[in-house]
Amino acid sequence: RLIVMQTFSKAWAAAAMRLGIAYAHSDIIGIFNNVKYPYNINILTQREALKVLDAADEVARVAGSLVSERNRLAETLLRLSVVKEVYPSDANFLLVATTDADGLYAWLRDKGIIVRNRSRVALCEGCLRITVGTPDENAMLIDTMAAFPHG
Repeated sequence: RLIVMQTFSKAWAAAAMRLGIAYAHSDIIGIFNNVKYPYNINILTQREALKVLDAADEVARVAGSLVSERNRLAETLLRLSVVKEVYPSDANFLLVATTDADGLYAWLRDKGIIVRNRSRVALCEGCLRITVGTPDENAMLIDTMAAFPHG
């Protein structure tokens, strides 16, 4: 009943390949095989995946940078009056409880900053899902959240 999925998105900087892998019991993989396209990975994607895999040292550097930036972002967000809690994360995003998720979501959207409003998801009421960006993107996010008029 466990499926472990990995993509080549954030750390591998290869989201455009739309390539990933799933590890699971053979019965589950059998179900996946019944609903997937009738062909596997095309040759162009295979070539790019091999190039990406050859750059494992760069991936480790990017992943380390992402973790560092995620930690910095979480600490900084906690200082904002509009933020009630930042939940622990081992992912490339943070789940952030806010004082006004709907209003803050609209405010950020209108300023061109895209986050995900998770307020209507069970146990995530009042929360936004914020993807960790570059230091400059995160600084813009923090400045914009700090200027939220209802915070």
